Amino acid sequence: MTDESKSMQVQEQEMVPEVRTERIRERACFVPRADVFETEENVFVVVDMPGVNDENIEITLDNNILTIYGNTTLERPEGYSLAFVEYEVGDYERSFRLTDRIDREAIEATYKDGVLHLTLPKAEEAKVRKISVKAG
Repeated sequence: MTDESKSMQVQEQEMVPEVRTERIRERACFVPRADVFETEENVFVVVDMPGVNDENIEITLDNNILTIYGNTTLERPEGYSLAFVEYEVGDYERSFRLTDRIDREAIEATYKDGVLHLTLPKAEEAKVRKISVKAG
C-alpha cells in the first residue's frame, strides 16, 4: 500500500460517517485528533481544533458521554486572496465515554491557539492512596 493511499484512508477515517449521526448542517464534519494523559490526580485530554473560535466550542456531558463540538469559519482579510490552506472548513465533533472515576462537577476546559485542553479530575475514591502498615 502506498503512502498516498494510507494518507487517504486516514483522512477518510477522520471524517464523521454520515450514517452515525443526523446532521442538520451541510458541511464537512471531522473527528479531531486527541491525546489523553493520566496522572494520579487527573485525566487530561488535548484536542486539536484548528480554526475554531473559542465562542464556537460546545462541550456537553450527558449519560457519561463527554461530547466536544466546534465549528470553523474561514476568515479572509479584506484585500487578500487565499493562496494556501492546511485545514478544511467544517465542524469538529468527538465523544468520549467517562467512567465513574471522574469528578464530573470539577471538569475544566481551556482553549488556546487551536488546541482544547480538558482537565478531568479523578473522584476521591478513584485516586491512588497508600495504606500504611502498622506493626502489631
